[in-house]
Amino acid sequence: MGTDMQQYLDKAGVLIEALPYIQRFNRKIIVVKYGGSAMIDEELKRNVIKDVTLLKLVGFKPIIVHGGGREISKWVNKSGMEAKFVNGLRVTDEATMEIAEMVLGRVGKSLVTMVEELGVKAVSISGKDGRLLKCDKKLSNGEDIGFVGDVKEVNPKILYDLLEKDYLPIVCPIGLDDNFNSYNINADDAACAIARAVNAEKLAFLTDIEGVYKDPEDKSTLISELTVREAGELIGTGNIGGGMLPKLNNCIDAIENGVSRVHILDGRIPHCLLLEIFTNKGIGTAILGEHEQRFYNEKEI
Repeated sequence: MGTDMQQYLDKAGVLIEALPYIQRFNRKIIVVKYGGSAMIDEELKRNVIKDVTLLKLVGFKPIIVHGGGREISKWVNKSGMEAKFVNGLRVTDEATMEIAEMVLGRVGKSLVTMVEELGVKAVSISGKDGRLLKCDKKLSNGEDIGFVGDVKEVNPKILYDLLEKDYLPIVCPIGLDDNFNSYNINADDAACAIARAVNAEKLAFLTDIEGVYKDPEDKSTLISELTVREAGELIGTGNIGGGMLPKLNNCIDAIENGVSRVHILDGRIPHCLLLEIFTNKGIGTAILGEHEQRFYNEKEI
């Protein structure tokens, strides 16, 4: 058999491997939190958008929640403003909030353009639209860090309306408090709250790390699947690094509130979403509820 024919057979094999996943997740909602290096590199950005568009075309109902911290920092610096930090968190004063809202709106529209170029209808909204994200002021160890919000309530009607009309919703994490003040919300927190509110089948975090490790110093200890109980035990060991800790807690919280699976993926790997969702082995870490079926049949950690 020629190598050309083998290549075609390999492609067919990949499609057949994807079939049970396409069947299982047809018409199911998947929330993709999009940030990190995959938002900076144009080629990676296009790959992510192609992945999400493909998910939509094969019957998923994807929702993108995007950040834009690096872009906000760039424009704050361009404006000649000096960033202030409290406990390592940026203080978002009124002027910074104004820039954040403009920058995140611009990022959302650029993602819409990419999706539309691929022949899929998309709409970018913020958490203000339809009162999607209601929030309270977030304090850092009791200290005021300005217009930074904690999500207290999600009203997902606007998302359901867009999905029903066959649009791909692209959400930037800005919300309103009870007095209609605008607040910047951590994009991980916003994605998690939205996934819970719409009972998403999957929540995928695109990050700058390969996934969760038993030992962060040893790259061979990547864990393909974790139950919520195992994730809690792993946090208890004290081995989880600073940036991963809130993410893992978010994952546990999402699953305890109705999300079936949460995936932590390296957004720097081209087509990481497709590889994780449509192949038997996957490439990141999947966190699942205690009664969810394991795909990878790995031994418990």
